[in-house]
Amino acid sequence: MADDMSAAVEVELAELAERLTAPGELECLRCYLLRMISEFGCDGSFRWTIRWRDLRAAQPGGLLKQFARRGACCCDCEILLNVFPDYPPSVAPLPCAGVTRPGSARPCDLSSLRKTA
Repeated sequence: MADDMSAAVEVELAELAERLTAPGELECLRCYLLRMISEFGCDGSFRWTIRWRDLRAAQPGGLLKQFARRGACCCDCEILLNVFPDYPPSVAPLPCAGVTRPGSARPCDLSSLRKTA
């Protein structure tokens, strides 16, 4: 009985973790990284980038190498600082404006949010 309960709790926790860390259907990598790092922090790896890439990237091959050439060689934070440095100042992550092509590694156009606000 106790084994059944602990197995059920483990399954429920795994499903919850999956839902909490899943990228949105049209969420850009930049917004996803900001959301994940704000919620769960950076562990010095490409944990969140790899998760987004594996679930959303249209062309996953070479993504990390491409980012390394642009100055992000160690972790998710470096992608935000060196690859996507033009995020507007804000207290909390802004809602993602969404990408026009699902799986694109290009950041969303946050200026479109300002036009509709």
